[in-house]
Order: sequence, then C-alpha cells, then structure tokens
Amino acid sequence: MTTATPKLTRSTEGPGLILLLGALIGFGPLSIDMYLPAFPAIGESLHATAGEVERTLATFFAGLAVGQLLSGPVSDRFGRTKPLYVGLLLYVLGSIGCATAPSADVLAACRFVQALGGSVGMVTVRAVVRDLHSGAAAARMMSRLVLVIGLAPILAPLLGGWVLRALGWRAIFGSHAVIGLLALGAVFTILPETAPPRSGAPQGRPFQAMWSILKAPDFLGPALAAGLAQAGMFAYIGGSPVVFITLHGVKPEHFGWFFGANAAGLVAVSQLNHWLLARSSPERVLKQAVRIAALAGGVLVTVASTGFGGLWGIALSLFVFVSSLGAIAPNATALAMEQHAKQAGIVSAVLGALQFMLAAGASAAVSASHDGTARPMALGVAIAALLALGALRLAKRTPAH
Repeated sequence: MTTATPKLTRSTEGPGLILLLGALIGFGPLSIDMYLPAFPAIGESLHATAGEVERTLATFFAGLAVGQLLSGPVSDRFGRTKPLYVGLLLYVLGSIGCATAPSADVLAACRFVQALGGSVGMVTVRAVVRDLHSGAAAARMMSRLVLVIGLAPILAPLLGGWVLRALGWRAIFGSHAVIGLLALGAVFTILPETAPPRSGAPQGRPFQAMWSILKAPDFLGPALAAGLAQAGMFAYIGGSPVVFITLHGVKPEHFGWFFGANAAGLVAVSQLNHWLLARSSPERVLKQAVRIAALAGGVLVTVASTGFGGLWGIALSLFVFVSSLGAIAPNATALAMEQHAKQAGIVSAVLGALQFMLAAGASAAVSASHDGTARPMALGVAIAALLALGALRLAKRTPAH
C-alpha cells in the first residue's frame, strides 16, 4: 500500500482551491435550490402532477445517498481526481438528460444520474480536506468552505428564478451542464492529487470498512451531531414556507429575505468559527455551538406552542439555530474524520450518507405531521438539536490509526 505523502505541485491554500472545493461540495444545494421555483412550470410542460414533479427531488436525494456510498471506496482506491473526472462527466450527462426530458419519469431518472455524479464532488472535498489537514486546521478549512456553500441557498433560488423567466425551466438544467463542464476544467487545472492510487488497497470489503467506521465512537459522536443538526435544518426548510407564508402571511416574494438572512447568519458564524479555532479546540467550540442550537430549538417550540413573539419570535429562533450550523458542521466534520486519514474517502462517504438519511427523515416527519401550525417544524428542529447534544457524549477520542 502506498503510504508516502503525495508530492503536491499546486497550491493547497490559495483562494482558487477554496472556491473550487466549495463549488464541488455545493453541487447538491445548487442542483436542488435552482429548480425549486420551476416546479409549477415543469408540471405544466410535462403534463405531470405535483407529486410526480416532487418525485424528481426524491430521486435526486436517493442518488446523492447512493452515490456517496459508492464513490467513497473508489476515491480511496484510485485517488481523488480520477473518480472526480468521471463524476463530473456523469453530472453533465445527467443535466443534459434533464434538460431534454420528455416526461416526468425520464426527468426523475436523469435527476438520479445527475445526483450520482454530483455526489462524487461532495465526497472528494471532505476527503481532500482530511488529506491536507487535521484537527483545528481541517476545521478552519471547512469553515472557509462553508462561506462558499452558504451562498448557494441565497443565490441559487434567485438565479433559478431569473433563468426560468428568461429562458424556461429546461435552461436551468442546461446551466447545470455548463457549471459541470466549468468545474471539470477547474479540477484539471487547480486540484492537486492528494491521495495517489493505492495498488495494494483492499477492493473487496468496502462495506465492511464502512460498518467498522460507523461503529467507531470517535467517528459516530461528531458524525451524528453533524447529521442531526442537518436534520434540524431540513425540518426548517421543509416546514418554513407553510409557517411563514401560510400562517403568518409573509408574501412569497418576501420569504426569500428570511431564508437568505438565515443563510447569511450561517456564513457569518462559519467565519467566526475560523477565528475561535485559533483560541480554542474544535471539541469545545462544537459543544458550545450545539448547546446554542438546542437552546434556540427550545425557544422555537415555546413560541410555536404559545404564540408568544409571533412571527419575529419564530424568525429570530430559527436565525440563531441555522447560524449555529456554521460552527457545528465544520468542527463535527473535521472531528469525525480526524482519526481515519487512510480511509478518508470511505469516511467521507459514510458521513455524507448518514447526514442525508437523517435529514431526509426529518423532512419527511415534518411533512407527515403537518397540522396547520408551526409546531411540527419547531419540534423537528428542537428534537434534532437535543439529539445532537446527546450524540456528543459518544465522541470519545481514540488513538490515531
């Protein structure tokens, strides 16, 4: 097995690399948020029901989960860049298929292919960060990436709405194909190979390795904390349109300001996290951030149950909760991967798939328990935050592998 540190010939700290890694890990949010405004237009064009259009989002989520589990072991075996080339090409082909889809069923299938390709970038970025850094340095780099990722929820719906009005819904997926091609060129130009192929790497037992990692306390605690925090975020995303627009009469064109303010808070805290890590440990910052998230969840449930504070009580509670993720996500990710440098690809895959499954479950639970009030969303956020706080008790550090 190749164990020597790779000889890097390109900058591992420059803004170009940070922007590229942020763009790659942001493929999922971008591919989701850009086409949400087009749901009615897609249904009308393809003569599909709302449920059939929503299925194209479900298949994308499924592709993200499956793709991460498949690409993690491949990334450890063949290096980071080669699988990424294949993944980006698959993303481009899937995007072209979406842009030309004649029916909702074909669109759903192409969305699955698109997600398979995009998931490779998400796995690769976390693995590359662990290849290059460990401990607080890895958490600081993840904080820089959150700055780029956090722009997606702000800009993607606006960009998607503009493309929809100007060129139609098919052009949204055409723009995805162009973005994929640009990313492919940037990877070839900017991204160094941080984990050369391992000729002696085991090929037959990736799922056994995943199970071993999943049982490791040094991984499971922070990984669950990150996944449960993300689950709270999905509970908010799934429930907030009804809470803000239907219950509190916020105009649809103004809803984006609330959504964008929360994303801006997340970005701001991610940069504060970078500053805090120069003065404290990732473990300590993570614990405090999860406590703040749990407190915000408790306040949110109180406001939703009593009506005290009204719209602004809900908005401020959500702002604090979502902002706390700017410190939870980078620190929990860095800690979960800290002791597993030799299997960074597989660890990244398990981490991403776990986060997605918890988040998708939370979103489904909020939808299923809809009762015409803000309570389902508030309970989803609060329960996820409290469970994340409990998960940190599993975060026992073990000697480096």
